[in-house]
Amino acid sequence: MPIMELPENQGATATATATTSGIESDLIRRRRGSNGFEQANAINGADVNTTDDVCGSGAGFETMNEPTKSVGESNPREKEDRNDAVANGDESKTTEATTAYKFSYRASAPAHRRIRESPLSSDAIFRQSHAGLFNLCVVVLIAVNSRLIIENLMKYGLLIRAGFWFSSKSLRDWPLLMCCLILQLLPLTAFLVEKMAQKRRLTERVVVILHITITTVAILYPVLVILKCDSAFLSGVILMLVACIVWMKLVSYAHTNHDMRVLAKSMDKVETSDADYSYDVSFKSLAYFMVAPTLCYQLSYPRTPCIRKGWVARQFIKLVIFTGLMGFIIEQYINPIVQNSQHPLKGNLLYAIERVLKLSVPNLYVWLCMFYCIFHLWLNILAELLCFGDREFYKDWWNAKTIDEYWRMWNMPVHKWMVRHIYFPCLRNGIPKAIALLIAFLVSAVFHELCIAVPCRLFKFWAFIGIMFQVPLVILTNFLQNQFQSSMVGNMMFWCFFCILGQPMCVLLYYHDVMNRKGSAR
Repeated sequence: MPIMELPENQGATATATATTSGIESDLIRRRRGSNGFEQANAINGADVNTTDDVCGSGAGFETMNEPTKSVGESNPREKEDRNDAVANGDESKTTEATTAYKFSYRASAPAHRRIRESPLSSDAIFRQSHAGLFNLCVVVLIAVNSRLIIENLMKYGLLIRAGFWFSSKSLRDWPLLMCCLILQLLPLTAFLVEKMAQKRRLTERVVVILHITITTVAILYPVLVILKCDSAFLSGVILMLVACIVWMKLVSYAHTNHDMRVLAKSMDKVETSDADYSYDVSFKSLAYFMVAPTLCYQLSYPRTPCIRKGWVARQFIKLVIFTGLMGFIIEQYINPIVQNSQHPLKGNLLYAIERVLKLSVPNLYVWLCMFYCIFHLWLNILAELLCFGDREFYKDWWNAKTIDEYWRMWNMPVHKWMVRHIYFPCLRNGIPKAIALLIAFLVSAVFHELCIAVPCRLFKFWAFIGIMFQVPLVILTNFLQNQFQSSMVGNMMFWCFFCILGQPMCVLLYYHDVMNRKGSAR
């Protein structure tokens, strides 16, 4: 007999009281373990919804805590709610929800059911989402930097000059523009060489010599033009970047075609019916490769089905905004800092350290804006317009635990080129891995020096030394990572060495050497 259906006479009431006492004792026994404490699963959702168990009925638990009511003595408001529920066909759902609510939120219901850690404890901190703290950091960063911007404008005014970005005599930059256009003729020359090699009109040795000549011209011609013309610094940097990209693309084109010729010849020697290897020299493939956001040549690339014009427009607006922000930081913060500084290797050591640390923050902002503008916005815009499918232009380098990981993740087009055309060819020729890695850093150091020293018209090899210094830093950070076995330690070492100390020091060194050169020239 259900507990709610109680007889109205005294004898039945006494029997119901005894039954209720027994149920209370049984409930207490079920809710306590052998040591008097509640078991973790003594009361759960199954207990609430099971009708065979005496504790599974919300009505039974209500009888133990409230005065007994007969079936006909229900509240008029409850009758009205029940009638509405019946009219809507939800009486069973309403009854279950009410029963669970009354059972779960009683004073005797357990509030502590299992062992838990605090969210910020060492065992649980990396299993929690820190989105709120990240938002807080963003808000604080915006507030602090807004105050600094306002303070800087109140103290110095607007310091942006057009001369930094464009030469005061714009005609001086025309030779650089003409040089940039002439460079685009070199791929056509390389195509003609490969076409003649495919038809076996040139020997392999002649092909190699011609490609070496073409790639050498791609580098030396822009260098001579920049050194001869007194152009703006930014124009020289852009031209050298274009020249380096053209050089790397031509090297990849020549190396890949040479490898395909070797494979085609080996396939011709192996007379098998299933040998299917095509070697084709296509101008269309070369033209697409020269404008595609990649440095590694191949006959075909993964392609997307369409161009998202609205997406391209949004990315272009972001590109304009972040480029303007980068220029504002350079003009408003970095230039005054370096102009009011001394040569870091000739002045007071503490003063040099203070200047480097003061320069590190705006320099870091500019570097991050540069990375976002080039590797995310510009390369993705170019890939979208060309339907280029493989858009892994970078990985999560900000989580790098060592310098080695950083160089393998932050610039994927250059990394893939280095691995494909320098590192593995060295290994195939019997060169040890350490020497192959050193050769890769040596090539990178040469091109970093060209891209900075040539526009500055100053060869002090600071960029070359800075890149080659990465080799001992790779060994050091790998040792620290193995020693501490902590990703946090290695990541902090990476940020300190690379962004806080290295780049600001190079900026100060080049600035003062350029200023000294201009002063001596006068």
